[in-house]
Amino acid sequence: MDSCIFCKIAKGEIPADKVYEDDTVFAFLDIHPRAPGHTMVIPKTHAETFSDLPTGEVGPFFESTQKIVGMIKRALKPDAFTLGMNHGRVSGQEVDHMHFHIMPRWAGDGGHSVQSVVANTPTEDIKTIAEKIRSAA
Repeated sequence: MDSCIFCKIAKGEIPADKVYEDDTVFAFLDIHPRAPGHTMVIPKTHAETFSDLPTGEVGPFFESTQKIVGMIKRALKPDAFTLGMNHGRVSGQEVDHMHFHIMPRWAGDGGHSVQSVVANTPTEDIKTIAEKIRSAA
């Protein structure tokens, strides 16, 4: 997509602090890092969200992401990682190009778990919700 900032970064049209690149992904340091080494991994194929990424590219994307986590672990020696993505605007996605955050974590860094980002306890029982999800297959 011509106007996508992440597509432009992947093509080298906009500078970024690249940490990894292969045939399918481009990884660079977040310009507003939440931790040292906060890395963004993007597919080179334009996909607005994870649901839009072609099925054949999902495996290679996560294989590369796993490799990048290992690189950061060896280089910065964090105690742990928080890994994830915002999928759609309501979730906090600010750029309409799928991106995966790798956030190195250290004891006492003030961060919280992924479960702390939402506080919307369901009103239906989980068996009902599970059935709804299964029936949508």
